Amino acid sequence: MRILIVEDDNLIARGIASGLRAYGLTADTVPTAAQAELALANAACDAIVLDRGLPDGDGLTLLARLRERGETVPVLLLTARDAVEDRIEGLQAGADDYLVKPFDLGELVARLHALMRRAGGRSMNAVEAGALRFDPSSGEAWLDGEPVELSRREATLLAALIQAEGRCLSTEQIKDRLYGLDQDVGSNAVNVHVHNLRRKLGADVVATVRGLGYRFGWAGR
Repeated sequence: MRILIVEDDNLIARGIASGLRAYGLTADTVPTAAQAELALANAACDAIVLDRGLPDGDGLTLLARLRERGETVPVLLLTARDAVEDRIEGLQAGADDYLVKPFDLGELVARLHALMRRAGGRSMNAVEAGALRFDPSSGEAWLDGEPVELSRREATLLAALIQAEGRCLSTEQIKDRLYGLDQDVGSNAVNVHVHNLRRKLGADVVATVRGLGYRFGWAGR
């Protein structure tokens, strides 16, 4: 799961990003609304953690623009404004959740996973498809009831393919979810992770769409 953090306080932004990565998530940070829009234009994300007090305006203005364009990406407002009126204003502007600073990192991660479950139409973490059972929150996987150990990036790749709900993801889209925007990644990195998933979970778990990329091979099973 790739998270875009829109926070102008560099220390806070780096702390959140480091914490999310420790939980197995991919995180990118930007300090302004303008840079957030540029980041979203360059690569999709699975959720946004949005501060209200940005150098180039209120985060709610950015949120309103996203919703007006039909963007449905889940947005969690992270702010020091804790008045009930502020929370109501944020939720009415299109936020999916609201967390007040200071906050517990574990709660932030749990809320992000809850947002993704709701976005995917699920009430529980675990996903079942054929002989596979997978928990995107923990990265744990079982095949025919037996646990299968996945690396962090293998679990992230599997989660991204499942969340695409049968749609094809290009190699570049997968790279964005696995590594974020700032890492220099080898040209065959995605192929290596796909190969490892197929080796561990079966050749059919990832389907190659020639000329386009990859999709979850057991979608709809």
